Amino acid sequence: MTPMTAIVRIFKRFLGVWRRDDGISAVEFAIMAPVLILTVIGTMEVAMALIVSSLIEGGLRDAARYGITGFVEQGKTREQQITDIIGKATIGLVDMGSVEIKTLVYPSFADIGKPEPYTDTNANGQYDAGEPYTDINGNGQWDADMGAAGLGGPGDIVLYKVSYALSLMTPFMTVVMGGNDGVIGLNATIAVRNEPYPDTTGGGT
Repeated sequence: MTPMTAIVRIFKRFLGVWRRDDGISAVEFAIMAPVLILTVIGTMEVAMALIVSSLIEGGLRDAARYGITGFVEQGKTREQQITDIIGKATIGLVDMGSVEIKTLVYPSFADIGKPEPYTDTNANGQYDAGEPYTDINGNGQWDADMGAAGLGGPGDIVLYKVSYALSLMTPFMTVVMGGNDGVIGLNATIAVRNEPYPDTTGGGT
């Protein structure tokens, strides 16, 4: 046997071993399993976030519909009833103890989110301490948002805001969905005008 023949045989033997596919399925599964598991969990995370967000928005709409009527159930405040409505709408998927609910009253829809009017005496484009301003919300200080806390009275414009921190199972999905530390923020808002109901309270509550 010539040296060249021996080399060819060794090469063919090596090539035959390389082409064997024993255990290839296990190797492929080991490679693909983490990706598959992460994809499944990620899909579940996204679906849960969408469901919870939708439920919060629906609950907020129901709460606003109740709020505009000015009705006060016996033994409950309007604020408590609004919280209960949102809690019922979210069917236990939201920890109501961690939900932040804000209601702000504005003079008009155009004023929502706007700062209290002020005189820019130094013409620097922002409010500075000491500059004259109109205290729209009556709290004794200038505010970047003129909304006054409360549910308002008859005919008032009220902005309802809900914020909730939803915890996720995988930190990786937090990055993808725009959160951090395993939590993403869900927010919902709606602005409504209260009905011209009889004001028996002597002011908005």
